[in-house]
Formats: sequence, structure tokens, C-alpha cells
Amino acid sequence: MALPAKKRDDAAALLAAHPAPVGESRWATEAREQAAAWFLETGAPAARDEYWRFTNPATLISAEPPKGEAQPAEEPAIWSDVERIRIVFVDGVFRPDLSDDLAEENLTIEPLSDALSVDIHWARDVFGLLEGRGQAPVPRPLASLNTAVARQGMVIRATGKVSRPVAMRYLHEEDDCDAVIRHVIRVDEGASFTLLENGPAAARFNKCMEVEVADGAEFHHVRSQGREHERRAVTHIFARVGANALFKTFTMTANGRLTRNECVVEMTGDNGSAHIAGCCLGDGSFLHDDTVFITHDAEHCESRQVFKKVLRNGATGVFQGKILVKPGAQKTDGYQISQGLLLDDNSQFLAKPELEIYADDVACSHGSTVGAVDPTALFYLTSRGVPKDAAQDMLVLAFVDEAVQEIADERLADDIRARLQAWMARRRQG
Repeated sequence: MALPAKKRDDAAALLAAHPAPVGESRWATEAREQAAAWFLETGAPAARDEYWRFTNPATLISAEPPKGEAQPAEEPAIWSDVERIRIVFVDGVFRPDLSDDLAEENLTIEPLSDALSVDIHWARDVFGLLEGRGQAPVPRPLASLNTAVARQGMVIRATGKVSRPVAMRYLHEEDDCDAVIRHVIRVDEGASFTLLENGPAAARFNKCMEVEVADGAEFHHVRSQGREHERRAVTHIFARVGANALFKTFTMTANGRLTRNECVVEMTGDNGSAHIAGCCLGDGSFLHDDTVFITHDAEHCESRQVFKKVLRNGATGVFQGKILVKPGAQKTDGYQISQGLLLDDNSQFLAKPELEIYADDVACSHGSTVGAVDPTALFYLTSRGVPKDAAQDMLVLAFVDEAVQEIADERLADDIRARLQAWMARRRQG
């Protein structure tokens, strides 16, 4: 079938608006050229595409970014009690003057532009490769756009157990900022590394992260997507998980006009584990989309998808999750749950859970529910003197906590819980 002219024209306009960097190494240039060619071949996403039918991508692909609502000062500190390595981006540009010294035992961190200008670099085996592998069977065109044009980001390699997490903070100052960021991460065999992220970032934000988790390694990721009401964001995580390795990611999203988080994970080594979790709190003209694709291509692997969405005043939540078990991936344990909690009759939760299994010795399940606050539980609390608003907040926190519990570090989990409570308190105050 011929590609519709509008999809091709939209792709060409986006590439023209974000010229590819020049002067990079040959391997980086080739990776960018391949990604740009793929983007033009598949075209920009459209509302009629199967995996975009719940989320209209129009504001993500317009030649001009929508106006934002810069709030650099109002974004509250998170993880302030955790000793960490701080990396700050302002309007999508790395700011070393606001960041910590990047030197750390068992860890190397360098700007993306530095790594991609070197002829021989380990990032050659990751940059563009994991994203390219994640383009089948479902095209992810805005990720290929990111590979083709991203100039900013970090290249990180953990060679052992890293004691302090890296905390990336994305600040937004220019109202019409259109930021594109790429991170490339490798966690070597037996190493462990934690990445934290928070902040509004930009009026429109395209971020992509490739994560190679080697045999016996651990990667932990906790993300809090900021308070800015007008933000549009699309993010991708592409991960490859080795034998006896652990990959864990959790995302909390509050507000924003449109947010789509995609996570594509390959389980390539026996006894690997991948946990992808998240919760969102949506109010008003809010659309939040989690799209997850996990491929099991090894034996005795475990995967978990846990997503909770709390929606009110006409907000929309979307979940699209798939578990693909390839032939020979015996003893797979795949679990998927997505739930929506509607605080009024105007909001909606749209879910598309999928299982595709080609092995005969597996334990895979999925479930999806949507409903209102349990009136019996609400009556129980109010009958014992708890004010109705506080009682509802307690039930909301209990609802999302299954997802929060996927965070391994309890200190980080408690900070997320505190942020959830603060969001609900602000909503009570109008």
C-alpha cells in the first residue's frame, strides 16, 4: 500500500525543522541516515494508524511546536534527600554549569555529541541499533526521528556497582521550546545503575533512551514527569535484557496536555526479568498513553506490566500493552495489569491488552479494569470520621500503590508517594 502523501510530507517537514548534526563519526552519520530514511519510508504517525487510534499525534508532528507554559521555579524538588549525581538540561540543552561533576567510580558519563564524534566508541553497538530493532513489528516513527536529529543527551556506561544514582532534571524556560534528547546507556556484566528523571522539559518534548543491560546486570529507572499543564511529550525506551539481568522502570505523570510513553523490551538471555510500571494523575484536557511491547526470546524469563491511571474532569487514559513469546521461549512468566480509576462520569480509560504466544510451557496473563471509587470503602472511612475528600485521597493512593511498589528503592518510592499526595492536595484547593 502506498504511503499517504500527508504522512510523507509531515515526516519531511519534521526532518527539515530539525537538521541532523554534522561532523560526527562515520558510524553515527550512517545510523542517522538509516533512521531518517526509515522515518520517510514509514511517514509521521497519523490518527488512523493502529497504534495511534486512541491518541491523536497532530500536536506532536506539527512543524511548529505548541506554546508551553514555562515553570522552572515552580517544579518542586524531588529526591532531594538522596545523594545523587545531578545533570541539568534547560530547554533541552545540557547545562554543565548547573550540573555536578560527572566523575564517579564505576561510571562514565559524556555528552552525546562527544561520544558520536569518536571513531571508536562502545556506543556504536547501541546507538540506533536498539531503536532500529524496536521498529518491528510495530513502527515507532517518532523514535526514528529522534535517532536522526537528536543533538543533546548523555552517553552513560556502568562498569560496576554504582553507589549514587544519576538524576536528570529537565527545566523549561522558553514558552515554545521544542526539545529532542537522546540517552544511550550500557550496564556491563554484573554492574548495577539507577537513573532518575524529572521536570517539564519543554513545550514539546521528544526523548528516546536505549538501554543495554548485560548478563547479570541491573538497571533501575524512576521518572516523574512534571507539573506543566500544556506540555506535549513523547518518550521511548528501548531495552535489551541479558541472562540473569534485571530491568526496572517506573513513571509517574501528573498533568500535561498529551503524554505518550513507549517502552520496548527484548528479553534475550535466560532467567532475565523486566518490570515496567507507571501511574498517572489526569485532570481536564489531559491524555496519557502508555504503549508497551515486551518480547520474550529466551527461557525462564519474567516480565511484569503494572499501570494505574486516575482520571477526572474529562481526562483520558490509554494503555496498549503486548507480550510476545517467541518459539522456544519456554517457562516464560508474563504478567500484565492495567486499571483506570474514574473520579467522574466525563473521563475515560481505553485499554488494548494483547498476548501473542508461540511456546507451549508458559504462564502469561493480562487483565484490565475500569471503575469508580469503591462506595463501600468510602462509606467505611467517612463513617469513622475521615472527611470525604481525605478518604477519597486515601483510596486513590491505595489504588496506585501496586505500581509504586515496583520501585525497588523504598526511599525513591516514598518520594513518589509524597508527590502523589501533593498533587491531590493542590486539586482539593482548586
